[in-house]
Amino acid sequence: MNVYARAVKTLAPGFLIATPQLLDSNFERAVILLIEHSKAGSMGLVINRTAPLTFRDLARSQELTVATSRRDHALHHGGPVEPYRGFVLHDSQRIEERSELFPGLYLSVTGDALSPLLLDESANMRFCLGYAGWGPGQLELELKQGSWLFTDADPRVVLREEPAQIWAHTIKSMGIDPGYLVASGGVN
Repeated sequence: MNVYARAVKTLAPGFLIATPQLLDSNFERAVILLIEHSKAGSMGLVINRTAPLTFRDLARSQELTVATSRRDHALHHGGPVEPYRGFVLHDSQRIEERSELFPGLYLSVTGDALSPLLLDESANMRFCLGYAGWGPGQLELELKQGSWLFTDADPRVVLREEPAQIWAHTIKSMGIDPGYLVASGGVN
C-alpha cells in the first residue's frame, strides 16, 4: 500500500504538517491535529499558532475565574473557520463533557468544561479559537498535491510541546530534515 493510500485510511486522529508548497498564509508551517475525516469532509485544530489573547482575557470575556498560574498563557489560533468558537484540548479525566481523541487526550467544546479546566492547575490544555475545515475530497486532493505531510499524532506534542517548536519537531520525528523541504512550483 502506498503512503498516500495508508494516510487516507487513517487520517483522524493524526497530524497534518504544512509543507512549503502550501501557500495559504493561514497554514504556513502549521501542524494540525485532524479530529474528523470522512467522505463528508474533514476538521482539525492548528496546535502550533498562538493568538494574542491569554486565558486572563478569555476568563474576563466569559466572566469566569482562572487559576493564577494559567492567566498569562496564550490561547491558540485553531484555524480560520469560526474564529470565535472555542475548542479545548486537555488531559483531564475529571471533565464530564469530553470526547476522547487518544488515551489521555480529550476534546471539550462547552462552557461547562471550560470553567473547571481554567481552575485546574494540574490539567494540561490548549484552548483553540476556530478550526480548519475541508469539504468532501478537498483534503485528499491537497495531500496528492504535496501541500501536507501526514503522521500519527502524539498527545504529548499536542499538550506539552512549545508551539514554536512543534513544526520542526514533528517533521524531524518523521525522519525528515526540515531544511530539505523547499517550495516547488506545483499547483495548490
